[in-house]
Amino acid sequence: MHISANFDSGNIEVIDATDAANVRLNIRKDTNSDFFQWFNFRAVGVQGTDCAFRIENASQASYAKGWEDYRAVASYDREIWFRVPTEYDGTVLTIRHTPEYNAVHYAYFAPYSTERYRDYMAYCQSSPRVSLDVLGQTLDGADLDLLVIGTPGEGKRVCWVVGRQHPGETQASWWMEGFVDRLTDDADPVARAVLDKAVLYVVPNMNPDGSRRGNLRVNAAGTNLNREWAEPSMEKSPEVFLTREKMRETGVDFCLDVHGDEALPYAFIAGADGIPSLTERQKKSKENFDAALVRANPDYQTEKGYPKASPGKGNLTLCSSHVAEYFGALGMTLEMPFKDNANAPDAQVGWSPDRSRHLGNGCLDALYAVLDGLRD
Repeated sequence: MHISANFDSGNIEVIDATDAANVRLNIRKDTNSDFFQWFNFRAVGVQGTDCAFRIENASQASYAKGWEDYRAVASYDREIWFRVPTEYDGTVLTIRHTPEYNAVHYAYFAPYSTERYRDYMAYCQSSPRVSLDVLGQTLDGADLDLLVIGTPGEGKRVCWVVGRQHPGETQASWWMEGFVDRLTDDADPVARAVLDKAVLYVVPNMNPDGSRRGNLRVNAAGTNLNREWAEPSMEKSPEVFLTREKMRETGVDFCLDVHGDEALPYAFIAGADGIPSLTERQKKSKENFDAALVRANPDYQTEKGYPKASPGKGNLTLCSSHVAEYFGALGMTLEMPFKDNANAPDAQVGWSPDRSRHLGNGCLDALYAVLDGLRD
């Protein structure tokens, strides 16, 4: 057996792989950080072999509760990802699988490669509705891409959508495909109506360095970008600094920050409830978005999620809260599960890239439902 993770977004450390029934592994910590939970590795020489991959530092991971009722994903072709038996005993996470082929990939969630991202950016710019721009460079020298969808104009709503602040939350990249595909579909009447009233600024991957490095939560400097919005810097968090500067140039009426949650098996939204300047318009817009998204995609729900922040106690270092407070915008954080949707489980794939894409589709319907109410 040979195990490797020396590839885009790879992450695993091999302790001992001499016994297929007791492969001993650790997840490597994020760059310059103590965060860790994302894993992505390949095993070769395993066809027909009863394998047990034991991640021995699982209990020390950033969100150990996330291992409960969790199943890892596997793929032979890196296109189709399926769930495999996984157990957590409170200390070790064990993945059990008898592969049908000689090489198999295992990951925390279906990876989204840098190569696929570049291909998708090239595809997006072929639409006459899209302009592909660059906000600046990351600490590793990667381009921080911006898609401008639609045409700015007097009276148009200005909508921002960002994803992958936390690089291990690859659900956000699959979601982006579903959301942007609808916006670039000339035959989609909802997309046409949205772009008649709004221009969208989309940052599909806020953390390309962390994505490539196989990090769960931070960029190349070890910075958690979604705690930098109050005071970003070019030294620690250029991704946020550059995005925030562009937001202040364009203004913001709507901001959706797309994430994945390790522990909760639901799709849900956390609003900017605790910001000091919260208005009735912001609260009503959030309620309307929720209701429209439930109608558009029943995978979304509003019963389970994070506790609401007390009035005036919102964390203004978060993207959604900072933008809501600074601009008076509707600011929201969308979360998708790493596990399955407990309300509609799928034994084969759990929560998946396709389900993420479909939720992205539905969010365009929800945006259309709230556009007119985003300003007083």
